[in-house]
Amino acid sequence: MKESAQSQSVIFNGMFWVHLLIMVLAWTGPFLVSWWLMILAYLAVQFQYAYFKKCLMNEKHDLQEHEDNYTFYAWIFEQLGFNPNRKRLKFYVRNVYNYCLGTFTIFWQVVLGNEPLLFF
Repeated sequence: MKESAQSQSVIFNGMFWVHLLIMVLAWTGPFLVSWWLMILAYLAVQFQYAYFKKCLMNEKHDLQEHEDNYTFYAWIFEQLGFNPNRKRLKFYVRNVYNYCLGTFTIFWQVVLGNEPLLFF
């Protein structure tokens, strides 16, 4: 099926900003928060994908997941002017991303011995 090139509209409510903050924390967390808290957070997100088969936050700011593989990451990239392959991006975010970040977190803090900057 050909992916739609049309972006969805998103409501910029409180949940949108929470979702964006969580997304930023996923990337910066390995430097800010203890590795075991980050691993718990990454696993919680993966559990959500496995159990509910979707991101629960998307619908709270009117981003609908349909057959077009539209995700919050796709929306962000498209707003920045990029045209990602939505199917590949969704696969990466749902199946690879958090495991890579978790591995990096353990490597950064446990193997290299770097302390988190903010918590524990």
